[in-house]
Amino acid sequence: MRDIHVIAYEIAADWEKPNYAAVPYLDAMFSLSSINDSFGYDTARGVISYFLCNAGSWRGDTAKRIKKELKSL
Repeated sequence: MRDIHVIAYEIAADWEKPNYAAVPYLDAMFSLSSINDSFGYDTARGVISYFLCNAGSWRGDTAKRIKKELKSL
């Protein structure tokens, strides 16, 4: 399992114009290491769930692979 912040950097590198609603959750993911971490009052699980809900416009092979990886966490 990769650290969440490593995954976030890969997302940022691949997704040129992220959905405005996904940006706060992607930003939060930069400070997370594992699914057991938290960002403020939000759990890492919640941050990832909200990111996935707002990342529907991110498409392609990289997006599919990373979304699957995030769901497996």
